[in-house]
Amino acid sequence: MYLGLDFGTSSVKGVLIDAKQKIIATASAPLKVSRPQPGWSEQNPEDWWKACNIVVKTLGKMKPKAIAAVEGIGLSGQQHGATLLGKDGRALRPCILWNDARSFRECEDIEKAEPRAREISGNIPLAGFTAPKLLWVKKHEPKVFSQVAKVLLPKDYIRFRMTGEYASDMSDSSGTYWLDCAKRDWSSKLLAAGSMSIDQMPKLYEGTDATGRLTPAVAKAWGMPKRPVVAGGGGDNAAAACGIGAVTDNAALVSIGTSGVMFVSNDQFRPNAGRAVHAFCHAVPNTWHQMGVILSAAASLEWLATVLGKPAPKLTAALGSKLTGPSAALMLPYLSGERTPVADAQIRGLIMGLGHESDHKTLTHAALDAVAFAFRDSLEALKDAGTEVKRVTAVGGGSKSELWLRIIATVLGVPVDLPAAGDVGGAFGAARLGLIAATGADYRKVLTAPKTARTIKPEPKARDAYEAHYRRYASIYPAIKEIYR
Repeated sequence: MYLGLDFGTSSVKGVLIDAKQKIIATASAPLKVSRPQPGWSEQNPEDWWKACNIVVKTLGKMKPKAIAAVEGIGLSGQQHGATLLGKDGRALRPCILWNDARSFRECEDIEKAEPRAREISGNIPLAGFTAPKLLWVKKHEPKVFSQVAKVLLPKDYIRFRMTGEYASDMSDSSGTYWLDCAKRDWSSKLLAAGSMSIDQMPKLYEGTDATGRLTPAVAKAWGMPKRPVVAGGGGDNAAAACGIGAVTDNAALVSIGTSGVMFVSNDQFRPNAGRAVHAFCHAVPNTWHQMGVILSAAASLEWLATVLGKPAPKLTAALGSKLTGPSAALMLPYLSGERTPVADAQIRGLIMGLGHESDHKTLTHAALDAVAFAFRDSLEALKDAGTEVKRVTAVGGGSKSELWLRIIATVLGVPVDLPAAGDVGGAFGAARLGLIAATGADYRKVLTAPKTARTIKPEPKARDAYEAHYRRYASIYPAIKEIYR
């Protein structure tokens, strides 16, 4: 048996699979985000550990024999979070999350300190990355900064609690802005630019490697007498790609979660920092990937649901599943700033084209359109980097909305596949990595694509209207960015 744990922003998910990769059981536990100031986003690392224990013990109650037979565990997690530990291994402050925008000025500091930063990393420094967060702490919380012994990403903090090891994988570490992604190693120059040292970094592994075993105490508490090995795992999107077999050149997925991601696997390192494409290591050896990233995907719909006082599923259900064209309103979904292609942590969203006739259906449709247009922005940026996307597989909570998938397929102009295994995302991919680490199996034979349940094709009758609407959408940011500032 093998266990995958995915540490997301809104929940921790667990998936148990057997040697044939059949899903035996799933469980989840919710998480909350703290926003102490506008643009800030934090979580208490202890809450991850509590939720992790709830998930594992829930699975243990459901399938005690299966839990007792676990031999490998894989980890997947939200990227970029700065978990700062003192010499005693305790967290010094709440973790600053991926969608926290406070450190935008520190991005400039990094490039001033190291003019070749983009060339070394292959990426543009962004406020969401880990390195600028540490510079912010240095400026504003110097006492905390002076005590930092280790910096871990969220899933790697859980690994530390599980195994006592300070370790990370290549895909997750790519998002710190301390990694030379082409060389798959920490960069002394990027670390120096961020006022950090190699001693403060975890040891690097491939996602398929074993990084340690559960401590005897944790193994006993979880009912796992075999003390399973813990795989390197991956950042949430790389792990989700492992879950759907997107580990070969040009295999692509669209993840519609709290954030949104257009993910393409590459057999070479293909950066395009100029348009804020993320060029990272994959969770498997000698493989990389590109990502266009939307900071507020399903989060845009959830925000609207809160404002309107209606659950998001009811809002989308009211629209039905037929697609005749775009909403009369246009929304810019930059609620937490945006990454691809604008790399602007300060910009915020808007809704335009409102009239007396506008209702909750108009606004809901506009939110779905906006996320699809943001994915289109990412697709265009990937094209500029020499990547061709012919079809995508949809994962994440948003993939449950057929209308949303129709809109995305139409706006992107490519078919959207839904995997037969359902939405298991990063947790399933992590479980597969746990299997590989425990057995030494060839990842190419394990990380195969699941069967496709169905394919959503672009809607020809709505294509022209959406193309015109996207052109209007693409003109909004250049027009407002200076007005907003």
